[in-house]
Amino acid sequence: MSDPLNQLVGELSRLPGVGPKTATRLAHHLLRISKDEAQRLSAAILDVKEKLFHCSICHSITDRDPCSFCDDPRRDRTRICIVEEPFNIPPIERTREHLGLYHVLHGTLSPQRGVGPRELTIDSLMKRLEGVEEVIVATNPDVEGEATALYLARQIKALDIKVTRLAFGMPVGGDIEFTDEVTLGRSLAGRREL
Repeated sequence: MSDPLNQLVGELSRLPGVGPKTATRLAHHLLRISKDEAQRLSAAILDVKEKLFHCSICHSITDRDPCSFCDDPRRDRTRICIVEEPFNIPPIERTREHLGLYHVLHGTLSPQRGVGPRELTIDSLMKRLEGVEEVIVATNPDVEGEATALYLARQIKALDIKVTRLAFGMPVGGDIEFTDEVTLGRSLAGRREL
């Protein structure tokens, strides 16, 4: 392969979930598209980097601060749904079961990877809890998600706030991002207290 193609494959393979074979297929696909299509893709990537940032309140991705969730007066301010990543919010929104606010942790606790409470947005979450009646912990049902949920439950329950967890209509080891709306809706409706 030529140097520019090798460089493109190398950059693509750095993306999450993209191994060398997929990166090579993507690079060859990009070789076949028109220059206009390539420029639109490049412009879209640059736009994301230049125009999007994290909301100063909930840490979701936004193009304005505060974001549309935090700024919406119709949202129930007595409930906050905690998610691992910004891309966990749209599937929950599609269920129409949660009409409250959100808080994005940007990961989960993982001592093996050196991720403790200080590496997540837990401090800013704790500062948002005045007037909150329920916190819904919507971390993934895997080992790190469960450990994070239990840690948060201990911290938040000490403030005499109800803490609930998504019901396990979702498969253990599953990802919120790939769960259909019906299953996720049932999980939200059947959440349990931690």
